[in-house]
Amino acid sequence: MQSSAFLLVASLLAALPVNADGIYTKKSPVLQVNQKNYGSLIANSNHTSIVEFYAPWCGHCQNLKPAYEKAAQNLDGLAKVAAVNCDDDDNKGLCGQMGVQGFPTLKIVVPSKKPGKPRVEDYKGARSAKAIVEAVVDHIPNHVKRATDKDLDKWLGQNEERPKAILFTEKGTTGALMRALAIDFLGAIDFAQVRNKETASVEKFDVSEFPTLVLAPAGDGENKVYDGELKKKPISEFLSQFAAPNPDAALASASASAKSKPKPKPKPSAKPTSIADDADDIKPTASADSSDAPDSKPAQVPIAAPPIATLATPESLESACLAPKSGTCVLVLLPEPSEPDSALPSLATDALASLAEIAHKHAERGAHIFPMYAVPAINTGSQTLRNGLGLAASQTVEVVALNSRRGWWRHYSNDADFGTVAVEAWVDAIRLGEGAKHKLPDGIFVEAEAEAEAKPKSEEHDEL
Repeated sequence: MQSSAFLLVASLLAALPVNADGIYTKKSPVLQVNQKNYGSLIANSNHTSIVEFYAPWCGHCQNLKPAYEKAAQNLDGLAKVAAVNCDDDDNKGLCGQMGVQGFPTLKIVVPSKKPGKPRVEDYKGARSAKAIVEAVVDHIPNHVKRATDKDLDKWLGQNEERPKAILFTEKGTTGALMRALAIDFLGAIDFAQVRNKETASVEKFDVSEFPTLVLAPAGDGENKVYDGELKKKPISEFLSQFAAPNPDAALASASASAKSKPKPKPKPSAKPTSIADDADDIKPTASADSSDAPDSKPAQVPIAAPPIATLATPESLESACLAPKSGTCVLVLLPEPSEPDSALPSLATDALASLAEIAHKHAERGAHIFPMYAVPAINTGSQTLRNGLGLAASQTVEVVALNSRRGWWRHYSNDADFGTVAVEAWVDAIRLGEGAKHKLPDGIFVEAEAEAEAKPKSEEHDEL
């Protein structure tokens, strides 16, 4: 007995973060922000930021860390990925002001037309590096002029004291890299993008290859064609010969902390910093005219979708969905972790986030939607259900809908896409009675009458 108690205590101690002050070390690519420097590093920045509000003791914050650090690496030079330790007494005022009610809470901060008063939005997407990067890139402001043969000369004649950087490209949308460069040199160099179809402009600047970046100096100087690598750092160095970039305290701080140990070079495909293969298909951010975050009151942001409830025991699963009179339930059968305390696979995280968003959307409208639950692998009823329905082994995530009262079930078969759009289309088909249903095999639901519907507390979000 004593040995078992000792092992339990030892395992709990081992799970504690090594860094007592927070879960991100000084070498982390995540920018560490506090109450004192939040204004200079985030609120007053021209760059878009995503900020995680966390507590070191929060297990879900620990699980998010690898994906969040990967997102920070991929967004390096494009936007800021920051974190605030709300367990620090000095930061509790900021966390309260930002309306933080649980951990982790992620907010996207977008510069507005009012300096120091950015737009603040709750991040509601999946907790994967890919989803975070896509959401942040979509919020990078666009200060790049989409010029044509009709208006290029007029644009060149404006702000004649400033150099003009023009990207000639076959792409129709403005990529994240060009938007980030325009932010770096905002007010110092004007940026434009010209498509290869604008033949008069292409001939005017004698461009024969795409993409090509041309710098038109202020005054009557000769145009300069950039012939270096199409990456942010060398392009910034080239542009800096003609105008100084805007100082950014956050980027300077991150660079200073990174000097202690050089970061390993990422793989070429790791982050979208090439003009040639930049995320050019992502739509530019809409105008930032929305309501601003107040200085002294909690940020007025949409309420985040609460996670769906978890059925952690066979009894709760039977009571909620497998009794003879149970109505329609949607269940996410979660896979077994690859190792103890490891984070959920991204597909499982996407499925949980999508169903939470769908349920939240219906709740806000006051519309009825059937209950949705997460069923972890530790619930032995999950494997029983998998076996009875002929589903894959416990290493995969499965989403099913079933109705014990009417004796049918349906399987979400698009296991490569658990995004909100695809999952909601499947849910809507169930609501409308469309699509094929399978008969529930014998022995799936329990014979005893269901007691009160189980409403276990979700473990997907740690409360304050």
